[in-house]
Amino acid sequence: MCDLIKEEFASGAEDIKPEFDELVFREGFGAQRSTPYFDALERYVDDGTIPFHVPGHQQGRGTPEAFRNFIKEKGLAADITQVLGLDDIHQPVDVCLHAHELAAQAYGSDMTFFLVNGSSSGNHVMLLSVCNPGDKIIVPRNCHKSVTGAVILSGVTPVYVEPEYDFEMNVDHAVTPESIEKAIIENPDAVAVMVLSPTYYGAAADTKAIAEIVHKHGKILMVDEAWGAHLRFHDDLPISAIEAGADIAINSTHKIISGMSQASMIHFKTDRIDQGRVHTVLRLFISTSPSCLLVSSLDVARMQMATEGKKLLTRTIELADYIRDSINAIPGMKCYGRELKGRPGVHDFDPTRIVFTAKEIGYTGYDMEKILRYDFNIQVELSDIFNNVALLTIGHDREMADRLINAIRQIASERKYPNSIEKIRQYTEKKGKRFELPDWPEHVMLPRDAFFAPYETVDFNKSVGRICCEIVTPYPPGIPILRPGDLITDEIVDYVNLELAGGAHIQGPVDFTLQTIRVVKK
Repeated sequence: MCDLIKEEFASGAEDIKPEFDELVFREGFGAQRSTPYFDALERYVDDGTIPFHVPGHQQGRGTPEAFRNFIKEKGLAADITQVLGLDDIHQPVDVCLHAHELAAQAYGSDMTFFLVNGSSSGNHVMLLSVCNPGDKIIVPRNCHKSVTGAVILSGVTPVYVEPEYDFEMNVDHAVTPESIEKAIIENPDAVAVMVLSPTYYGAAADTKAIAEIVHKHGKILMVDEAWGAHLRFHDDLPISAIEAGADIAINSTHKIISGMSQASMIHFKTDRIDQGRVHTVLRLFISTSPSCLLVSSLDVARMQMATEGKKLLTRTIELADYIRDSINAIPGMKCYGRELKGRPGVHDFDPTRIVFTAKEIGYTGYDMEKILRYDFNIQVELSDIFNNVALLTIGHDREMADRLINAIRQIASERKYPNSIEKIRQYTEKKGKRFELPDWPEHVMLPRDAFFAPYETVDFNKSVGRICCEIVTPYPPGIPILRPGDLITDEIVDYVNLELAGGAHIQGPVDFTLQTIRVVKK
């Protein structure tokens, strides 16, 4: 079967371009209409097979009635893991292999694998596929916390590159080609470079220029493209990492397009990586009980993007532009967009990200999130001290867009809540400077060594000068403000307290209230 699949693919060997809709039934691309894994799952459920295997609820028979009515019969019936006829995601030879190869062709990679543990597991797979303990790797300081986890697990030595800071938005954007080349020149023994693009706020790095620099120096380029599963399929979006020349990239297929939560993909396009090592590492991190629902949603999401992606994303981008223009027409509101292109760290911008601020009318991002949620029944994707991010996807429509616009318009006109921004202004004035994110702390100990070091628990406000051995992460966006091995500073303590006072949700430390923190024992 696999040989037949490869022959079918060979007849359409050119890379799929964003105008893929027009190519669907030419050059052998008709295969993209198929959903082999989903079809096999549907057959299994419809055949009425009597299960004597996990999960224990036995296709919903053992599920409490309220939950069974909520999930519905077929959803529970399809909640199974690997059985005969549904292949083995760890060692695919049949329908799962076919689905992988269709995804590889759709994304222009040499190999694609499905992930059911989210893109966090993809970051783990990338690092452990490329690096050995003690290897040096260049990573952006604003990488996701899962990268820190991968650094700890792999035992590598991270060389952090600071992203470009935007003083107007008070956010970090992407790293630049210049900063990456400088890091490589200063660390010629580094084996690989990781880049985050796009960021949570929509900023895309110049991944093509970075790929050329990385490969010129004989290194491997990994891209955390969790927020870019849609980029491949439309001209008006930043170039995808694989198209730009990355050796490995991950995509969260559940973010902008239609995969289910935790459904992600990892793509490889290189002869620089040991393929056997990749397979071995994948088997370490993929659940031994993968959800067939998640796997089939990846299969279907790929088909949808490959055959309808351009049309669906055109509508999404137009809707995002309509929201952005409407918010910018509201007095006191600001919504960022393509005008960010050209700022340091913003080579391109993903317009599906609606990044807005109400700081001129006195509200923090945390205020706006709560007001939208509890007064208007609208939930945004992200909040920070100043900004909110509303995510536009292929699942949104004009009615949903208008509800968001009208809610923001009403909030801006009434201004009935306390001026939280004034508290931040007063706080920063006491410190004698304007608000900005704190400088990244000095990294004085390997993350793995600090994580496993003997520790003591101290008052967080008295922890300045100590070495952190926890991951402290305002979430979302999931970018650690402190990592194991970081030297805690006054600035960091002040900033974290300000975040907590503003309503930030902190992940990582044992004491998530941060009254105390674990530090390396003296």
